Amino acid sequence: MITVNPLEVDGMIFTSIRVELPKTNLLVITNEVGYIMCAALDVDVLNTILSDRHVVAGRAKGVKTIDQLLHAPLEKITDASKSFGWEVGMTGKEALLKIS
Repeated sequence: MITVNPLEVDGMIFTSIRVELPKTNLLVITNEVGYIMCAALDVDVLNTILSDRHVVAGRAKGVKTIDQLLHAPLEKITDASKSFGWEVGMTGKEALLKIS
């Protein structure tokens, strides 16, 4: 099942996406600038093979819900996200507010 919902974060609207997969879930919170995602995201591919796309993205590990994704520290970010002030260790919520 795929669930897509609007998500308000400090007055800013994002889209939350949850894809139920066998034995895991794919979690994404996005807007038109970038996104954060669970550990299914391969940041290294975005920084190397797809670097010309300048994808703004970050990944949090060990999250099982959208709320956990918002509050977990990002353990990996793309090079392009650094231009928005993103840093490893900031929460997903802090990163999202920098692209709102």
